[in-house]
Amino acid sequence: MSGVLSVIVPAYNEERFIGELLTRVLAVDLSRFRVTTEVIVVDDCSSDDTADIASGFDAVTLLERRANGGKGMAVRDGIRRATGDFVMIQDADLEYDPRDYVPMLEMLLRDGVDAVYGSRYMRYPGRGPLRNLLSSKHRGQSWPAYLGGQSLSGVALLFTGRYLTDTVTALKLFRREALADLELETTGFELDHEITAKILAAGRTIGEVPIGYAPRSREEGKKIGFGDWVRALRTFARYRKG
Repeated sequence: MSGVLSVIVPAYNEERFIGELLTRVLAVDLSRFRVTTEVIVVDDCSSDDTADIASGFDAVTLLERRANGGKGMAVRDGIRRATGDFVMIQDADLEYDPRDYVPMLEMLLRDGVDAVYGSRYMRYPGRGPLRNLLSSKHRGQSWPAYLGGQSLSGVALLFTGRYLTDTVTALKLFRREALADLELETTGFELDHEITAKILAAGRTIGEVPIGYAPRSREEGKKIGFGDWVRALRTFARYRKG
């Protein structure tokens, strides 16, 4: 197998983290799969130095939005620009470790699934959802964030018929063709759930592998909140049939 992995990094006011994140992304060695990496940063009209820092990396393509449109809009811009055989969506902060691309790509190629989600809540793979549900909260992760994410797994099951341990993960890998036919509409964090619902409605398959997670606080720039949980619920309901 050979090909190109397009890594899409939506970014908004991430000057504290974007430089280190891009350094880590570019350091990931995928040569065992004969896969090279294309990195696309979509700056969502940041008011800080995010774009300037990203532009300092020769190996990074920078797209600058002229108006803030939300994370989902930034991801959609990145998908349109991507040229790779595989597409990874990676948050701009340091909560997720790019080294986890390796087991995710390994599953995608080995098992023939259409997408692989990096799950923060598979501390005990193969031990069943209840064991993982009760034991996968990360140190430093707030209870509202943990319970909100876990409850959305139940929401996804209700509307799609598929239980995923971590629908909210910000580390998602897709075969290009799995995204190509999707007419994406949402513009915020709910794009994650629109993609999940539409992929499953199309009969495509999603695998999960455990990944590391280093949660950050609101003081450190975390942006998601209760309103996003409500929008996620509505999004799964709206797109449950594709």
